[in-house]
Amino acid sequence: MDDDFSSVLTAVGPRLRALRRQRETTLTDLSAATGISVSTLSRLESGQRKPTLELLLPLARAYGVQIDELVGAPATGDPRVHLRPVKRGDLTMVPLTRRAGGVQAYKLVVPSRGSGVPETKTHEGYEWIYVLSGRLRLVLGDRDMVLTPGEAAEFDTRVPHWFGSADSTPVEVLSLFGRQGERAHLRARSGG
Repeated sequence: MDDDFSSVLTAVGPRLRALRRQRETTLTDLSAATGISVSTLSRLESGQRKPTLELLLPLARAYGVQIDELVGAPATGDPRVHLRPVKRGDLTMVPLTRRAGGVQAYKLVVPSRGSGVPETKTHEGYEWIYVLSGRLRLVLGDRDMVLTPGEAAEFDTRVPHWFGSADSTPVEVLSLFGRQGERAHLRARSGG
């Protein structure tokens, strides 16, 4: 039993390093996403530090995987990706990307929030949103607008902003967000 336990723990480091390289993430980006120091992450990957639940939970969350994948639990044979929704207040966020750092993609489900006065917020980053269904009210600086399915907006999140349902139905939104200010641009030119 002890040999099995030891071999599982020994295999975690190389698995973490391979996953990070596969996702093209640096130790610095991973540290920022998890709150784990770069030196601790490096020692985990090299096998100089034994993995603990306190270290594996934020790593699994940052990579968008189950802890089983980090410790090498047997695969179930199920090829589907199981995305876990995250609740932030009344907002439901479904992560669509599985790598730490860089631009992150989410599907957001925004419930009807009533007719109160929007409380704008600011933070570092850049966001691109695309309305999938419903009507999204977007307050951006001194502008107040309603976006409908198929419409998109992009903005620097340092501009005071707020969004919610424009009526009594929930809104589904595709969101791309980058903390470092990366921009998501879609441009197409005709071939002729």
